Amino acid sequence: MDFGISTFVTDETPTPGEIARLVEERGFDSLFVAEHTHMPRDTVREVERKYYRCLDPFVVLTAAAAATTKLRLGFGILLLPQRDPITTAKAIASLDYVSGGRVEVGLGAGWNVPEIANHGTPFGRRFGVMRERAEAMKAIWTEDEASYHGAHVNFDHIMSWPKPVQKPHPPLWIGGLGEKVLDRVLRYGDGWFPNSRDPEADRLAERIAELRRRGEDAGRARIPVTAFGVPSDPTMVEKLRDAGVDRALLMLPSAERAELERAADEAVAVAERFRE
Repeated sequence: MDFGISTFVTDETPTPGEIARLVEERGFDSLFVAEHTHMPRDTVREVERKYYRCLDPFVVLTAAAAATTKLRLGFGILLLPQRDPITTAKAIASLDYVSGGRVEVGLGAGWNVPEIANHGTPFGRRFGVMRERAEAMKAIWTEDEASYHGAHVNFDHIMSWPKPVQKPHPPLWIGGLGEKVLDRVLRYGDGWFPNSRDPEADRLAERIAELRRRGEDAGRARIPVTAFGVPSDPTMVEKLRDAGVDRALLMLPSAERAELERAADEAVAVAERFRE
C-alpha cells in the first residue's frame, strides 16, 4: 500500500514549501491539498476554520513543486463546478509542465449549496457541469485544436499550450461516495477518490470490486483507488487496505509547525506498518 498526505494549507500553517519538504522528507509519495474559494457566512458556523482560511491550491502546489523534487502534487479536491474549464486546463497543464509531470487531479462537485451558487452553478446541475468541464479539459490537453459541445460547455477549434508532460494528461481522480460515482469514474475518470472514514459502512470493498469488474468488462486496466482524508489510525488503514484501496492519503492538521511535525511523525509510524 502506498501513502501520501492530504491537508488544508492556510495562512495560519507553515508555508506550502515548508509543508511539502516536510512531507517529502518523511517518505510520502504525494501531497494533496483542499480547495474552497470562500465560505458563505451562514455556513461558517458548520465548518472548521481551515475551510475559509485555505490558500488557493494552484499557488500551494506551485510553491510545493519548487520546494521538492519527486513529490506528487495533488488537488484534493478541486471543485471544478466553480472553475472555468479553459483557464483551469491551462493552469493544470502549466503546473504539470513546470513540475516535470507530477500533477494529479482529484475532482469533486462540492457539497456547500451557497458556495456553489455564488459561482453561478445551480446545485442540482453540478455533476453534469463537472463532467462536461472535465471532458472539455481532456480535449484541450490532448488535441491541437480542441472543440467541445455540451449543455454547459461550448467552444470550437481552440489552441492552448503547454500540453501536460504526462500523457495523455494528469490522472483524474473522481471523488465522492454517491450512488452514481462509479459511473462517473468509468465514464471520464482514471481512478476513484473516496473520502470514506468507515469502509464497512460505505461498502467500500464491495464497490471497489464492482468498479474493477465493470472496468475489466469495458476493456480497461485495473482501476486504482486512492482514499483521502484518512486518519492516522492503523485499524482504519487496515480496513482500507483489505477493501482494495491502493493508496491512503493520511490527514495532517492545519496547525503550527510543532504540531504539524508531531502529526507527520505519527503518520509515518502508521504508514511503515503497511508499506510493502
